[in-house]
Amino acid sequence: MPNIYESPRLLDEYLLFHYAEDAEILPASAPPGQAEALHFAVRTVVENMPARPRSRALDLGCAVGRSAFELSAFCEEVIGIDFSHAFIDAARHLRDHGALAYQRLDEGHQHTPLTARRPAHARPERVLFETGDATTLRTDLGAFDLVHAANLICRLPDPARLLARLPALVRPGGTLVLTTPCTWLGEFTPPENWPSGPTLDWLRQHLDHAFSLDAVRDQPFLIRETARKYQWSLAQASVWSRGS
Repeated sequence: MPNIYESPRLLDEYLLFHYAEDAEILPASAPPGQAEALHFAVRTVVENMPARPRSRALDLGCAVGRSAFELSAFCEEVIGIDFSHAFIDAARHLRDHGALAYQRLDEGHQHTPLTARRPAHARPERVLFETGDATTLRTDLGAFDLVHAANLICRLPDPARLLARLPALVRPGGTLVLTTPCTWLGEFTPPENWPSGPTLDWLRQHLDHAFSLDAVRDQPFLIRETARKYQWSLAQASVWSRGS
């Protein structure tokens, strides 16, 4: 089965999701409250991680890079990893050049040209992007003060493999942030690898031996597919502290 995240349409959709201005996503007639679901790739960092200086951060499932750039503002080194070569190529282009042109799909064959721009407060010299599989990460990554994995868990074929690796990836005293809309789908994760109960309970079963659960909050997000079709979803964010 082809990887949908290598398609030009999904690349453009995620560049819009990560970098667009409000007016480039929502029409003036949007219902009240919809703007609160924008800028998800920024909010998962600023609302869940204390912005104090840290040494190393890992952004797993970084997509086209916005959260990694946000982390670079207060971390000396950031590694962003994603399975999609197209997403990583786009993130690297933004790191190296600051801007990337793309197309917003409006309807049918109609598109609007837009430009994604690296945030001004980012420190691109601190960021490394690479392709990789979150369930078979390279062994020499080392440990991190911050690990951020937004909407990744329910897109892995065997998410328990990543959960088993997390204690080695987060330094004692470090922070882990996981967000997931809990949309378990057979096309990504075989049903036998889904949680048997609530996702948060399943995460605790895998993580409680090494982490303390500090906070759980809902974080909405909005993905624009066309001018008249949007995905509004509610991610569950959980923030964990690594024990000694």
